[in-house]
Amino acid sequence: MENDAYRIALVDDHTLFRNGLKGLLEHCSGCRVVEEAGSGEEFLARIDRTEAEIVFMDFAMPGIDGAATTERALARRPELKIITLSMFGDESYYTRMVEAGARGFLLKDSDIGDVIEAIRTVAGGGSYFSPGLLSTLTGRMRTREDVPDEQLSAREREILVAVCRGLSNQEIADELFISKRTVDKHRANILEKTGCKNTASLVVYAIRQGIVEV
Repeated sequence: MENDAYRIALVDDHTLFRNGLKGLLEHCSGCRVVEEAGSGEEFLARIDRTEAEIVFMDFAMPGIDGAATTERALARRPELKIITLSMFGDESYYTRMVEAGARGFLLKDSDIGDVIEAIRTVAGGGSYFSPGLLSTLTGRMRTREDVPDEQLSAREREILVAVCRGLSNQEIADELFISKRTVDKHRANILEKTGCKNTASLVVYAIRQGIVEV
């Protein structure tokens, strides 16, 4: 099982937090912490020989911050899957890390179940964002009517905006006066057209395309 475990690096300037997260992960079947770094500079100095496939990256570190470290790391090791760790759910942190190439964003008060789900999701090629953060972001979003999206039809765009607001398929159906089955079909089409795998990655897509603003 050791060889099949997710290989994880922890990059955070707080030793106590790193030790706590490492202890939790090493008690989880299928997880192995193979590297630790107390700064972005320290991690980048070892980037070419790291065994890690998943990196938990603190955002606020002295010296090079998490966004700059993520950009530089992915430029040299594009296969790395980076999950941001932050004490704060501020959208400026979120958007900077998304633009840098992070696959996920976890608040530091997340429970271990969210951490494990984040690992499995990004390892499988998806994106994962803390439920608390996603809820905050969708509550602040504004729709940009002036930004077209040639991939999506007008109805698909309407449904994407509703998804970004945090509505379920049934709630979208009720709001648009269409059947849930129709919403299910449109949502499947949106996922296929955009290459997204879940709600979090749809939110990322909508922000990147300028369809919604935070």
